[in-house]
Amino acid sequence: MSQDTLTQTLFAEICKIPLIDAHTHVNPHQAASKTLDDVLGYHYFTELAHSAGMDKAALAPNVDPRERCRAVFAHLDRFDNTVQYGWFLEIARTFFGYEGTRFTALDFDGLWDAAAKVLGQPDWEAQVLKRTNLERVFLTNDFDDPLKGINLQRYVPCLRVDDLVFRLHEPGVRQRLAKATGIDAVDLQSAKLALGSVFGNFARAGARACAVSLPPYFEPDPDIYNLTDDNDVEIAEAFKHLTKGDEGGGDWEEVRSLKIFWTVAEFCREFKLPFDLMLGVNRNVYENGVHQGRDLFDQRTSLVQYANLFNRFPDVTFCVSVLSSAQNQELASFSWIFPNVVTSGHWWYANIPAYIAHDARARLQAVPKTKQIGYYSDMYKLEFGLPKFNMYRRILANVLADDFVRTKVYTEAQAVELAKLILRDNVRTIFKV
Repeated sequence: MSQDTLTQTLFAEICKIPLIDAHTHVNPHQAASKTLDDVLGYHYFTELAHSAGMDKAALAPNVDPRERCRAVFAHLDRFDNTVQYGWFLEIARTFFGYEGTRFTALDFDGLWDAAAKVLGQPDWEAQVLKRTNLERVFLTNDFDDPLKGINLQRYVPCLRVDDLVFRLHEPGVRQRLAKATGIDAVDLQSAKLALGSVFGNFARAGARACAVSLPPYFEPDPDIYNLTDDNDVEIAEAFKHLTKGDEGGGDWEEVRSLKIFWTVAEFCREFKLPFDLMLGVNRNVYENGVHQGRDLFDQRTSLVQYANLFNRFPDVTFCVSVLSSAQNQELASFSWIFPNVVTSGHWWYANIPAYIAHDARARLQAVPKTKQIGYYSDMYKLEFGLPKFNMYRRILANVLADDFVRTKVYTEAQAVELAKLILRDNVRTIFKV
């Protein structure tokens, strides 16, 4: 069997595996797109169009959605070399009946109308899930999200704690927390009670994970501020300033963030929830960027900053994503050594075929196969599950063909079983879904 034929055969078999998407930003009450504006409004496209010369004013909320979408579409030819262009082309061909190979300005109105017809079908959500072979979809839920009315057979709640860890000093966040829990977080004790209430609410609603994105400078070392000691003077003083701003000396905001983060880890242990750590994001680097297009990765981050966390919580599974492919070797090495560290997906700026191929190959060669979550889509609308997972499935098929089947490490059937493990079975085992 030729290499191309082998890869195609493996890809076809891998596509038969029902998927569980372990991290998305899908709204379970409006999971699929309603118009083409929902598709081309994805931040990847608006970022690239803006980077290539589009005026940001074209994306303003008061702009007619059709014209807003037309503005992004008009700049597609400036980044038709990118994988993101390929995602949109695959969506247009698979779902909207587009038969061309390259978009031109003349295609827009016909594509808009075709998309409107398809996306307006009452059962479109179910259709797109079936075509993608996507069985379960993890959500990203703020601590005060209403969790009633979610189809739990299809969508899996996941508690996102960024606001609690980094913005508890903001009155609006504390007000939301008080409304969600009935507890006014004014000091360490009440903050911990409120956190416990949030975890209880999510556990009862069927949550299967907790998640947070962390900046490069963050280092939850318990020995720095005695994070395990609720009676520590500096921690107590930091929480005294919770409702007063950060006047009075001391870096109270940092101390509170570290203590809240540590407390979240304790609740993950108590409620037996895996803790998804998404490392290295530096917020608002590009101040004039489009919505969601301001953040970048930062090479200063290291998993060594989390070694004490991994050591102190051996019974918590940490599913770790890194923003930079350059950090993949460190992640693979930590997962190689630490039983409770799992490699998770190919996040954001590392979600490019050249990086995925390198990083997936390294993980498959270095990390126990039961400790890998191969891919998650990070999507906001369901239509992106197909092109994103297909991108990964093609790369995976090629890696398995070259490194496992052709070298006779595995048979074809064993290679497909390995794909099933990292695409589906590990997610089911780790998150108990």
